[in-house]
Amino acid sequence: MIVVVCGPPAAGKTTIARGVRNALDEQDIDVRLFHSEDVSSPTYERLYRLADAAADTDADVVMIDGTVYKREWQTQFRTLDLEDVRFVYVTASLETCLERNRCRAEPIDESGVHVIYREFHEPDADLVIDTDKLSASTAVDRIVDAIDRWMEPS
Repeated sequence: MIVVVCGPPAAGKTTIARGVRNALDEQDIDVRLFHSEDVSSPTYERLYRLADAAADTDADVVMIDGTVYKREWQTQFRTLDLEDVRFVYVTASLETCLERNRCRAEPIDESGVHVIYREFHEPDADLVIDTDKLSASTAVDRIVDAIDRWMEPS
C-alpha cells in the first residue's frame, strides 16, 4: 500500500506522517517513509522512483510526505499501484500555515507558502485531515485507523 500524505506547507504533514509511522511500527507494520525535503530536485520524480522501488519490497506501507500540490504529480503517484494508492489530504487555513511556518526552525519564504496554497490542487482524497480542527495525535489515530481498514483483505 502506498499512502501519499499531501497538503500545503506547514499544514502538519510531516508531524502527522512521522506519528503514523511510529504508531504503525508499534503494530509491527513495516513502513517506509519518504519526505520531500530529504530529496533533491526534481523532488517528485525522485520521490516517485523511491516509492516505486519500495513498493516492490516487503514493506507493508510506503508513505510519501510532501505538498504534491500539482495535479500531474498526484496522477503520477496514482500510477504506482492502481488499486492501492491512498491520498491523505492534510490541510489548514492559510493563516495557520503561515503562523506555523514562522515557528519552524527553517521556515520557507512566505511567498512560497502563498503560491503553493493558492495553486494547490486538492486531490481526490481517501481521507481529509483538517489540522485547524484536529490535534496531531487525533489526526494520527484517524489515519492509522484508516490504514488498518485499507489493509483488510477484500
